[in-house]
Amino acid sequence: MRLPIDPQADIARRAWVDCPACDDARACAVCAEGRNCSLHWRYLISNRGPVVHLQCPGCTHMWSLNTRPGVRLRPEDDPVC
Repeated sequence: MRLPIDPQADIARRAWVDCPACDDARACAVCAEGRNCSLHWRYLISNRGPVVHLQCPGCTHMWSLNTRPGVRLRPEDDPVC
């Protein structure tokens, strides 16, 4: 089942990280060079401190990513499960 694109999604708020569900950027030379590809970006839905909430526009998968792994989160930044 595919989710709809989140109503908070805004093309002006994007992130360039691998989608853990579809891995669509796997064979992209631009992404492999670490540059901002015009095709393989993710919606940056929101954040709580260093934890960002993302959605892939291709497969609509939603996930959260801690951009500072190894750094202990403050209680107010801890994502709600």
